[in-house]
Amino acid sequence: MDKIAVQYRKYRETWLTELEDLFAYVGHRFGRREMQERALDYLIGLLSPIERKNGWQLAEAAAHRSPYSVQHLLDRAHWDCDVVRDDLVDYLAQELGDEDGVLVVDETGFLKKGVHSTGVQRQYSGTAGRIENCQIGVFLSYASRHGRALMDRELYVPRSWADDMPRRAAAKVPETVTFATKPELARRMIERAVAARMPFAWVTGDEVYGDNRCLRIWLEEQDLHHVLAVARNQYVWSDVQGQSTVAELVEASEPLQWQSLSAGDGAKGLRWYEWASIPLLSRHVSGARTLLLRRSLSDGKLACYVCYAPRGTSLDTLARVAGTRWTVEECFEAAKGEVGLDQYEVRSWHGWYRHITLSMLAHAFLTTLCVHEIDTTGFKKKRHTATMTQWKAHRLHSISY
Repeated sequence: MDKIAVQYRKYRETWLTELEDLFAYVGHRFGRREMQERALDYLIGLLSPIERKNGWQLAEAAAHRSPYSVQHLLDRAHWDCDVVRDDLVDYLAQELGDEDGVLVVDETGFLKKGVHSTGVQRQYSGTAGRIENCQIGVFLSYASRHGRALMDRELYVPRSWADDMPRRAAAKVPETVTFATKPELARRMIERAVAARMPFAWVTGDEVYGDNRCLRIWLEEQDLHHVLAVARNQYVWSDVQGQSTVAELVEASEPLQWQSLSAGDGAKGLRWYEWASIPLLSRHVSGARTLLLRRSLSDGKLACYVCYAPRGTSLDTLARVAGTRWTVEECFEAAKGEVGLDQYEVRSWHGWYRHITLSMLAHAFLTTLCVHEIDTTGFKKKRHTATMTQWKAHRLHSISY
């Protein structure tokens, strides 16, 4: 079980007052007081120990006679979930923000029955490890020394959906939405993080994003340092080898100087691998391009990463950033297991975004609550209290009904 989930269950009796303070800041985004109360009930339900976070059980947890109020919040009510997402990013920046933070991009599957949920089709799901009937959400998470949480989201709409106008209309997909690849969706979220001035030093992701050369070039053009996994058949350029595949460059560069370094904490403690690096062609860029190699101590399996980093960056730093990618999996596990990220019963475009945004907000709150509870220095708690007090004062003095 995720450490955050264990901590949450330990401290669950103390979170309601803290949640009300957070909601004092974001509550006005939902309009009328009645809708604000429904949104708060929804968050409380997501954080409550009920078995399933579906419409009926969330309504019962809030003592509502029917799931109508929940359905109304996710479907017909007037509120902008993108603005709430922006508040979430601001919340994470204040609570978990660190100049050495890492943006982690990854996708997760939501298994579905039927053909009506937006973007659903038979496609590969890493969650299931096979091709399933599912929706795919692309997420941006934030990881720092203070904690990690999901911060942005995009629903992947396959081309078959993007080109099917009757199907789009039935699912209320906006006319402005066109087909976009997963790396293109990742770029949009990274752009928003930069625009929001989210403090971070690195971007990382798996081969879905590292194999996309357009994304890597764009990151370099923005001078955004990154460590992205790549397949061995991808082409790279080096001073010695010229253009070659990753596999060819590795073979030509043997023997390599391997170092035993930790990739960070895992379920069973520190994760140790052997690491090596090969310089890549770095002319006309301010940073240095590097091919980073990770070799398993148990079976010798090799993983490869294309890096763009400040010149002189240590191998230990690159290994740490590469290891940070796995924190998003912990976020998915906690968000699905504890706050119902995957337990929605909506089919529409905006219904998906609304539920996912509220689940992300609940997960971020869960994360920061546990971080503050276990912080023995008192510094973070004082900062947290000051932030919540400031938000509450802003809410009470600046917002009218």
